[in-house]
Amino acid sequence: MSKSPRIKISAVSYLNTKPLLRGLALGGMLEQVDIQLDIPSKTAERFKLKEVDLALIPVGILPQLTNYQIVSDYCIGADGEVDTVALFSQKPIEELDTILLDYHSCTSVRLVQVLCEHYWKKELRFIPAQKGFESKIEGAIGGVIIGDRTIGLEKKYAYKYDLAAAWKAFTGLPFAFAVWVSNKKLSTSFITDLNKSFALGLQQIKEVATEFRTQYPVSFDIHHYLSHHIQYKLDPPKRKALVYFLELVRKNELMLMDE
Repeated sequence: MSKSPRIKISAVSYLNTKPLLRGLALGGMLEQVDIQLDIPSKTAERFKLKEVDLALIPVGILPQLTNYQIVSDYCIGADGEVDTVALFSQKPIEELDTILLDYHSCTSVRLVQVLCEHYWKKELRFIPAQKGFESKIEGAIGGVIIGDRTIGLEKKYAYKYDLAAAWKAFTGLPFAFAVWVSNKKLSTSFITDLNKSFALGLQQIKEVATEFRTQYPVSFDIHHYLSHHIQYKLDPPKRKALVYFLELVRKNELMLMDE
């Protein structure tokens, strides 16, 4: 009897996914899946090209998809300050005229545009950035930077605007940055095992923090970050926030088309 083909998975390689990935191993799922790790924008591209069956997808690309299903009760989210998704600048936002958009990101680059339009009510020029753009953040130019690369940057730049905290101030809601999405029907048993595995991984946050502490500055508290800044349950408030965010993204895109 032949084995079922492995489920191809793409996930983000950032620190905040480590508990979920550890859960796949603890749950005994590594024999059922092939995992590829990448930056969020690349993960999104792999999913859109159907190179993978299941991915931890940046929610900012969901409007571009036609057939997909959110399959897990877990996500990468935050309720207030997330710490590793921010707009950095040397001047306050009131004095900025340009924002560079992180090439790693699909969601945060849309989130900052939504916030500028509806929360900060500031009209700015947005420029997709390339590798090394961090050195161009000066004067009236700010930049959105996400992920592990943000660690310690508050010492380099005068201003840091946490995008999840700004979203919370704007809406009163938490935020889901990435969700698990499939482009094919997955068995109920697989999805059940997936959720159980993620739950196991989240019980290992202390161990994950200990394992990865040597890779990050001593001043960065990995355990606090994973247990307080990052929220992993895709609960009803985050689902509500996701629907609202996507509505605002679509409105902004329609406005751009009309201009």
